[in-house]
Amino acid sequence: MTNIAFKDRLLQTAKSNGKVILANDYDLPRHTLYKKTIQNIKTLHPYLCGIKLNFHLLIPLGADNIANINKTAHECGLQCIADIKLNDIPNTNTITANRLWELGFDAVIANPIMGPGSLKNLTKLAHDAGNGVISLCHMSAPEALVSYELQLHSKNRYMYQLFLDWALASGVDGIVVGATFPDVVRYCSIQASGRLNIFSPGVGTQGGDVSKTISSGADYLIVGRTILGAHDPINMASQLQTLSI
Repeated sequence: MTNIAFKDRLLQTAKSNGKVILANDYDLPRHTLYKKTIQNIKTLHPYLCGIKLNFHLLIPLGADNIANINKTAHECGLQCIADIKLNDIPNTNTITANRLWELGFDAVIANPIMGPGSLKNLTKLAHDAGNGVISLCHMSAPEALVSYELQLHSKNRYMYQLFLDWALASGVDGIVVGATFPDVVRYCSIQASGRLNIFSPGVGTQGGDVSKTISSGADYLIVGRTILGAHDPINMASQLQTLSI
């Protein structure tokens, strides 16, 4: 456990490296996946403040490889986020989160549909360990319209507004709001008023604009294919770093 909170560790690196978090999303054979991830950390870390590993990477990598990836990232000054959309009863969440901390992760992305009680319990567990929780609020994919913008007729509000309320009440470190929905980013930024960070995926390949997303209130950009699929990933990461500062 560290005495410095996850939000503060991430901010420390962002002050020098910018606000980009690499979504290290690949569909590669296990051996290639591990080598490529380590390579990405070593070559791109000057332009990043963190790295995000999704479920489909964690399953083939295995515990030893994941722990070594996180160790390498920490040596390069990066924070490590497990993007598993954690969503279960408190006991299961506790076991899962503790395993993630053992593997060296600094934060976990959770799905708030578990309810505010479970989300608050998970956040306390993370904070007690010096780690963080980032809660989904509104994702970047077009399909988000049919779920995160469901209207709650009893209160004449949208689902993402309820998720934001739960995030604030639970004391999470941040929320995910897609860069493809800048008006939602702006709404959440105004309502949150600095009480949590906004993490925005979807710039570049999915159509989100970096400058507009940052000016709307996003604190961090989560970027995957735009960097990973670029002809020159280092140059692309450098450009995004400059735009995000």
